[in-house]
Amino acid sequence: MIPMKRIKSLHTILSKHSGRDTSGHVSVRHQGGRQKRYYRLIDWRRDKEGVPAKVVSIEYDPNRSSDVALLHYADGDKRYILAPDQLVVGASVVMGPAVEVHIGNALPLRNIPIGTLVHNVEMKPGAGAQLARSAGTAVSVLAREGNSVQLKLPSGEIRQFSADCLATVGQIGNIEWKNRVIGKAGRNRLMGIRPGVRGVAQNPRSHPHGGGEGRSGIGMPSPKSPWGKKTLGKNTRKRSKYSDKYIVKRRK
Repeated sequence: MIPMKRIKSLHTILSKHSGRDTSGHVSVRHQGGRQKRYYRLIDWRRDKEGVPAKVVSIEYDPNRSSDVALLHYADGDKRYILAPDQLVVGASVVMGPAVEVHIGNALPLRNIPIGTLVHNVEMKPGAGAQLARSAGTAVSVLAREGNSVQLKLPSGEIRQFSADCLATVGQIGNIEWKNRVIGKAGRNRLMGIRPGVRGVAQNPRSHPHGGGEGRSGIGMPSPKSPWGKKTLGKNTRKRSKYSDKYIVKRRK
């Protein structure tokens, strides 16, 4: 990766709340202090149609698992995108309905050949990419029928999308990210992750599993969350969603 001077218009300090809500109470456990981060403003829409851009650098982003690529457009604009695998510094990328199907180019799904791997997929035309945005993920174009395209998601689910939705060609880079080894507790703390303590190791006032003489189990009739909610045998998801009609095949 080539170190680049920070572009102030594309960076903003990411505020840290350490799991506290507006009252100052812990609403999300296991979050704490971390190193200061700059958030890179990512171009999710890829709306500069027909304007070629040159990849100036591939950079590390502390806020996501994938790397980011800095683009310098021919009209002078500068933007970040997620860096797909095999995208190199000096390459040229462009967005448009009739551009070449090449790594880093963005096209509507109707113009992408069947079998192509894509990422940064829109769920609604013009809404910006929402799917396949983490390191190593890719979506496969399965079929095309009328104004809809079927995509196979990383979960195995097959889903219908509008043919006008944009997608970027290629698989997201930094594929080996999932194999990384944290190495020590201090690195987790620098990332803002505090230790998690088992319920049975706590006292009975702090957790429903706490207390008892010696090592005790989780008790009857069922294990509970720290707030006394049952955690086994009870469904927590809604039975249906408005978008279920677009699912062709459920995930495995």
